[in-house]
Amino acid sequence: MRPFIAMLAALALASAAAATPERWKSEWPQTDFQTTTIEDWGEIISGGPPKDGIPALSDPQFLQAGQESRIGGTEPVITVEIEGATPRAYPIRYLTWHEIVNDTVGGVPVAVTFCPLCNSALTFDRRVQGRVLSFGVSGKLRNSDMIMYDRETESWWQQAVGEGIVGEMTGVELDLLPSWMESWDMFRQRNPDGLVMAEPSWNRSYGTNPYRNYDSSRRPFLYSGEMPPHGIPPLVRVVRVGDRAWPMTRLADETEVTEAGVTIRWAPGQASALDAGTIARGRDVGAVRVRDASGADLPHDVMFAFAFHAFWPDGTWMLGQ
Repeated sequence: MRPFIAMLAALALASAAAATPERWKSEWPQTDFQTTTIEDWGEIISGGPPKDGIPALSDPQFLQAGQESRIGGTEPVITVEIEGATPRAYPIRYLTWHEIVNDTVGGVPVAVTFCPLCNSALTFDRRVQGRVLSFGVSGKLRNSDMIMYDRETESWWQQAVGEGIVGEMTGVELDLLPSWMESWDMFRQRNPDGLVMAEPSWNRSYGTNPYRNYDSSRRPFLYSGEMPPHGIPPLVRVVRVGDRAWPMTRLADETEVTEAGVTIRWAPGQASALDAGTIARGRDVGAVRVRDASGADLPHDVMFAFAFHAFWPDGTWMLGQ
């Protein structure tokens, strides 16, 4: 186990036995722990950093795509394209260290999120019950997935499912917006006049991967739940649409799949952000676009198989013939 991951594991395991709401109330005095969908508090553990120890970003700066020269061509970005707004790319080299970006695109308040331990990259609408929320990183994990919190009510939210799990917002679901991971080259070739998030002013080793070789590990980090069925390795990427999951290995073989009202196209050229010590040198894992029957982009996620099974234990595995 790599030193960085080993350090986080030691911190998390040391606190797991004491993972109770009572222990957290001093850190979270505004959180309503009586209102929750959590039945077993032992599922929630510290990931190592404290509340805001991983600093979420708000109102980031942007560059014209042609002005950006630091990002490698195969490096992954999260693309957000909202009608009436210039397409935007959020580089994973920054989200690895910040995990959440609060932004506004075309008048829509969005939270662009990335959980490295699940490879989950989702974009949410921040408008909830008539107000705009701002999200931060709680420092807590459940099934190895980031627990976000909103600064307005200090409710906790499960990133992989976009739902409130503790506090006033328990049971509230965030609206998921279409976005996707692709390479920087793919984005700028399609959007030469697009925008890319500028490097934040924090002192971080942007472009490096602190989870080196993680996605070739035999077991996921800080996860004690069931492994996926059908002999699927836990750290294989799957494309999740609703409660269905298509293994990326199948998509790479077939390149295009149309079923269950969904068309998924796979193309090579995107580096893994969780492989080499430098993200730009990660092995090629490919990228997907997911569209409905009319050709419109669909909200989806590309996550690890273990995380899909953890949050959708009764989900459907689209394994083909």
